[in-house]
Parts: sequence; structure tokens; C-alpha cells
Amino acid sequence: MNNVLNCTGHDLKIPNIVDSEGVYLFDENGTQYMDLESGVWCTALGHKNSRVNEVIRSQINSIMHTGFCYSNEILDEAAKSILSITNLQGGKCVFLCSGSEAIEILRQVSRHVTGRDKTLALHDAYLGSYSSVINRNEGWHIFDWQKCKTCPKSIKCDPDCDELQDIPEDIAEFIFEPGSASGFVRFPPIGLIQNMVNIVRKGNGKIIANEVTTGTARTGKWFGYQHYGIEPDMISIGKGIGNGYPVSVAVLNSALVKDLEERPYKYSQSHQNDPLGAAIVREVIHVIDDHNLVAEAAKKGKVFLSQLNMLVDNEIILGVRGRGLMFAVDLVSEEVGDEIFDELVEKGFIVCNRGSLFRIDPPLTISAAEFGKFIDTLNAILTKRKMPHIKQMQSDAAKAAPPI
Repeated sequence: MNNVLNCTGHDLKIPNIVDSEGVYLFDENGTQYMDLESGVWCTALGHKNSRVNEVIRSQINSIMHTGFCYSNEILDEAAKSILSITNLQGGKCVFLCSGSEAIEILRQVSRHVTGRDKTLALHDAYLGSYSSVINRNEGWHIFDWQKCKTCPKSIKCDPDCDELQDIPEDIAEFIFEPGSASGFVRFPPIGLIQNMVNIVRKGNGKIIANEVTTGTARTGKWFGYQHYGIEPDMISIGKGIGNGYPVSVAVLNSALVKDLEERPYKYSQSHQNDPLGAAIVREVIHVIDDHNLVAEAAKKGKVFLSQLNMLVDNEIILGVRGRGLMFAVDLVSEEVGDEIFDELVEKGFIVCNRGSLFRIDPPLTISAAEFGKFIDTLNAILTKRKMPHIKQMQSDAAKAAPPI
């Protein structure tokens, strides 16, 4: 890869993947790897899904790309499917290329409609790769909810809390990322989020749910915000909705559609509302529905989380947490995390390595037997690492024992 700039922040471990199938990847030597990262959380239905691939072949044989002045009916059909699962009937969708772009356009819409320029977000929210959401020095109110985790009133969050009272009245939008937390899988208290939403709505601000990572059944519901009993004005959807194809969706409710009819807004880019991406989105939704994968993600998630919990030893694995098929494993240190990650790759398993934390997001289609193989392998690695320590303890105990 001498001609490719790697600026992801991750080391390239497997340089030449040549094939894939379901939860598995295969390199040029035929080595098999279980992809428990789902291709950076994108291949929700597994690699090389036959139904999605058939739709791709069919669509590219007719029309895959259009311009600003002509379209294809698949866009309206896909939008109807999106509005149905978001329960935003009467709204509208824009099909784009990435989650970052979906967030960007919705933020622009909010500012256009409200006439304001201040965004409210949680301190650990990742909102895309654009500088407009990375640079938060101006036009932002960042809410640090770390102390809320130990607050005695966290379950019934007090709306009169001083922290909440500091939220400005002139918020344009609250962008809520429901659980990914910059990849660290942290779930803010329900009461806190409901109070923040109420404060922003009272000030006539808008609510944007960032579902790029937590949507498409990942958390055991169609969308992560559905765990919080709130109804957003806008939703950004990406990653899994394209099953590996670069497509995202910006969704607006009916009230915003009416606002934009009265105050037109312009946004255009070359691959906006492409038929190919829309066709894939519609088929991904159909596959999830046909195989009941939302309920399956919730069901399997509880089982898998209990299996991960059994590995917690407070020596190497300090804790785990998850929701649906989205898990985090806290490790004792970055050094240990890097070493275990390398061992996992060597044994044919891929997770998202964040040093002192593993992020695990398997395809919705993964079986219990497949995940069980990962658990067994990880357990074997942990046991092997602890063996010298155990042997030393046994030796020390033997020396200290009185003679018989």
C-alpha cells in the first residue's frame, strides 16, 4: 500500500483482503477472519449479502446515478421505507454519501429554520469528520454528563439541576448521539436526555438524532433514540443502512418540511439522491424486516453481553457494557489491549481496537455459535496471559505451607 495514504489512526494489519462472506473475511492466502467490527460498523447484514448484491446488480443495469434535474422512482420508494421505520410519515429524506454529510445538512437546516447558530451536544459525542463539528470552540454548548453517572438523582433527573439550567435559551439544535459516545459505548441517563430535549424544545430549538452508528437495528431497536422515549425533528442515518455501500440518509419531520416550503433551502452535491444508494437502503430495510433482525439483535445482544460479562476478572478485563449488538470491553491498559488485539488478529478475529477498550459490533446476522467461537478464543488468550501469575501464586503458596 505504498500509494495509499493511511490517515485513519489505525495500523494496517491485513493488507490484502480478497473475499468475504457473512461475518468472514479472507486474505490472499486464504486465511479466514471473523469480522466483529462489521467493517467499521457498516456491514449490518454481513459481507456480500446476496439480496443486497442482487439489488445492486439490477440497479446498475438500469440507472445508478442521476443529476439535479431528473430522478428515478426508487428514491420515493426508499424514502417511504425510511419514514415508516422512523415514524416520521409526512416528512422527507435526502440521500447522501456519508453520515458526516447527513449530520452537516441537518445542522444547516436547523440553523436556516431557527435563525440561530448554537449547537448543544454531549461532551463525548462524535458527530462526524467535518471540521464544522470537530472544532467546537465557537457556536457550541458542550454538556459534560460524567458527573450524572454518579448523581443520586440520575434515574429521575432533576430538571432544576444547576447543570441543566446553564443550557442557553438560544440553542439551534441538540444533536444527540444515543450511546456510541465517540466509540466508547456509554449510555447517558434517560431522564437527563428527556430534560435536555424539553429545555431545547421550550426554546424552539430542534432535536437531531445522530443514528449513524446506533441506527439500523444495532441497539435492538430500529434506532438508538427509541430507548429514550423522545421524538426527534431530524435523524441522520448512515453506516449499516448501506451494508458497506457509501450511502446515508438525512430525515426531516413534516413540520420542518412545511417550514422549508415557506423558507426554501438549497443544498446540492454530485451524488445527492442517487438511485443506486436508495435501492440499497430499501433492500437493507426489507431484509431486516423479513428476518426480524431488530428483535434478534435485542435477543442475541442479551446473551452475548452475559458471555462477555463472564470474562470480567478485574485484572485484564475491567468491565463490559452493551446494548443490542453494540458492546464495549474495558481493558486494564492500552499496552495490554494492543497485545491482545494482535493475538486476536493472529487467531482470525477482528475487533475495533481503541487501546484500553475493544469495540465489538458484529453483523446482525451473526449466529450464537460464531460469537461463541470468539468468546472461547478470547477466554483462551486471557487464561494464557494469567498463567504465569497463577503459577507464581501456587509456587509462593507451596513455599509458605508448613512441612508435612
